[in-house]
Amino acid sequence: MGERQGEVISVTEGPELGETGRPQVPAKRLNGDYPLIDSDPHFKRVVGYARPSDYASGAALAAAGPALMYWFERISPSEVGRGGFAQIMRLQGAVGVAAGFFYFYSRSINRFYGFSENRREIEMDMREMTDKVKRGEPLYGQTTLTEYMQGAASRQSRYSGTFLHVMPWFNFVNHNQHGVDTAKYYRNAEWELEQEKQGKSLTDMAKEKYQQAKEKVGAK
Repeated sequence: MGERQGEVISVTEGPELGETGRPQVPAKRLNGDYPLIDSDPHFKRVVGYARPSDYASGAALAAAGPALMYWFERISPSEVGRGGFAQIMRLQGAVGVAAGFFYFYSRSINRFYGFSENRREIEMDMREMTDKVKRGEPLYGQTTLTEYMQGAASRQSRYSGTFLHVMPWFNFVNHNQHGVDTAKYYRNAEWELEQEKQGKSLTDMAKEKYQQAKEKVGAK
């Protein structure tokens, strides 16, 4: 498989630069009912992993505000005139779109935190990261930040989705601190490469893993 790539590759600094004597602050893990995928997922991952139900829920909430305002106007006219009510509807529409997006984003990011059922996202994460390992790419992308600044960026937005309703805060930074043991991706990539050498397809590998999981459950 070749030399193991880092989780994040800096495109401006070598390994000897940006070092600090301060110890790295470990990512605190919040308790969840499901496995943690990422304690600080990138904005693109949260949107990309969203389910159709998230889009539907966000759209429904976005439309609910203007619809209710229009209904209130019908049953109890404000008598502000056509021009005045149009301004109210535009404002309500903007508020509704913002609320709908935050609700959509919150539903998706909670699965990364393990706060809600996330089996689909676990499989997507494993597939994405395993493919990156096999291609020799860094797991979390390239960055121009030092090791210390990556940690600072992570601490600014780690678990920020839990306060999305208070202060919208998103992660747009590639860094290497996500609260999970990335060795699992490399182990899975090594296993898949061994299976591929034996001529097995992804379907065969999936069936084999499913059978192994059933045996583990049966053993318990």
